[in-house]
Amino acid sequence: MRQTAWTACAVAVWAAIASPAQADDGAFPNRPVRIVVPFSAGGTADVLPRIIGEKLNAAWGQPVIIDNRPGAGGNIGADMVAKAAPDGYTLMATPPAPLTINQYLYKNLPFDPERFAPVTVLARVPNVLAVKTGLPVKSAQDFIGYARKNGGQVTVATQGNGTTSHLTGALVAAQAGLDFVFVPYKGTAPALADLMGGQVDAFFDNISSTFRQHESGKVRILAVTSAQRSPLLPKTPTLAESGLPGFDVSTWFGVVAPAGTPPEVVRKLNAAIVEVLKMPDVRQKFIEQGAEVVGDTPAQMAEFMRAERAKWKQAIDTADVTIN
Repeated sequence: MRQTAWTACAVAVWAAIASPAQADDGAFPNRPVRIVVPFSAGGTADVLPRIIGEKLNAAWGQPVIIDNRPGAGGNIGADMVAKAAPDGYTLMATPPAPLTINQYLYKNLPFDPERFAPVTVLARVPNVLAVKTGLPVKSAQDFIGYARKNGGQVTVATQGNGTTSHLTGALVAAQAGLDFVFVPYKGTAPALADLMGGQVDAFFDNISSTFRQHESGKVRILAVTSAQRSPLLPKTPTLAESGLPGFDVSTWFGVVAPAGTPPEVVRKLNAAIVEVLKMPDVRQKFIEQGAEVVGDTPAQMAEFMRAERAKWKQAIDTADVTIN
């Protein structure tokens, strides 16, 4: 009898140790939650999680810590989250690179990008086709025609090889049959500076970065790259409306958890974040960042990422880009 009782007790203790997430998910979260952002502070990738984190802090009564871990195109932070305990207390909020792009750019990733547990896509931010003010075009159709007539001569700035700005341009070139000369920079700021200075002809940039320069007349935005027009530029057409049917490229920001996170914990995370995304003040702050709120389900995010991987693989194959 004593042996049986001892065995039952040992099994119960072992189960509690081996499955901590399952043991306490009813009270989730009951301690601080860390959201890793695999990029530097200050950009849209950092601002959006901070907006969400502040609201989750209030709703949960638990600290929500934003932990910036930049480097290697998002791979450093992603690797950290991939190796974290799958209990819902370490998450990653990120643009697409480490989840749907880097696996085709880097030959030796230290993590499997397809093994994260999707929570939700927070928002999408379209890129835009911006051109220097002196370029003799007035619309995206004009630009495509100009590029066809001047094959191999139109210079397009990028934030760097393999970035979404580079790959967006590669997708445009592939669909429209164009031959761009891509000019890589070390980020948005120097690329945008040279576009304003007239050293390059065009730049497929994030709308959040380019909008103010467009409004001040320093560059001209001819089209947005998403399927729908942007609330920031409601009169500016999409590329799909401008001769590239079906074109739809956005920089999006999503939240994922380590593989193996219990489904109930993922559901609780999704419900809490989606509720925050419904708040009017949160939606307004997202709009000010040029972001369109999404807030989908984990299953919808998983399907979306599968489609994104296929799209970016095509762009990378077209651009023939690798990092290592």
